[in-house]
Amino acid sequence: MFSLKNKVALITGARRGIGRGIALKMAEAGAKVVVTDINEKECQQVVDEIKKLGSEGLAIKLDVTKEEEVENAVREAVKKFGKLDILVNNAGICWPIKPLAELTEEEWDKILDINLKGYFLCTQAVVKEMAKQKWGRIINIASIASGGQGIGFPNLSHYVATKGGIIGLTESWAEEFAPMGINVNAICPGVIKTPMVDPFLVNPKAEEGFLARIPKKRLGKPEDIGAAAVFLASEEADYITGAALVVDGGWLAS
Repeated sequence: MFSLKNKVALITGARRGIGRGIALKMAEAGAKVVVTDINEKECQQVVDEIKKLGSEGLAIKLDVTKEEEVENAVREAVKKFGKLDILVNNAGICWPIKPLAELTEEEWDKILDINLKGYFLCTQAVVKEMAKQKWGRIINIASIASGGQGIGFPNLSHYVATKGGIIGLTESWAEEFAPMGINVNAICPGVIKTPMVDPFLVNPKAEEGFLARIPKKRLGKPEDIGAAAVFLASEEADYITGAALVVDGGWLAS
């Protein structure tokens, strides 16, 4: 079950953290993985790990806010592997941590460019390839901090706004792309131990506060999100589209 053998996945923001965790889990499941991020050398290090797992990989430098780079990444991936089956939109930032009153227009625009425009550009480019084979999986990384039934975080309204937007995109794209045989789902991680989250954990009391709200009594790991992504990319998830899968150790249920 949950085999990705003969599938080709492109993952954004995959040089570290959640993206790396997804890349390695998909490689373990048999997928060929295109590792993209802003630092090609670090992407290549992940590809080296993928090769040790017995799969194939390709490292590509990619700034998801630049249409030319996105189109080039898709073109190179198809040239190398012949097709694209899976897209994981993961590249994102949460900085700066600021009250709304202090947030600059430039800072607002930057996070929307990466966290929303990047998802739009990558999806637009990849859907053209998936439509040719009438099969595809698009997985958008959102957050439990996404509004609605999620939670809000003070001083991160710009980040939360983008994650809520990702849920909206997921639902719209799921309906739009279903006739093409493409499923679109989101994963909403809780607090995952990654370099992006580490600054929040400098104060031991902050980690204690998180753990007090998590029934599983541990922080999440990138491989927890990777396992969820493998499931959503698999044939077994064929009837799941337009969903937001929460992976948070029970935070929202508590």
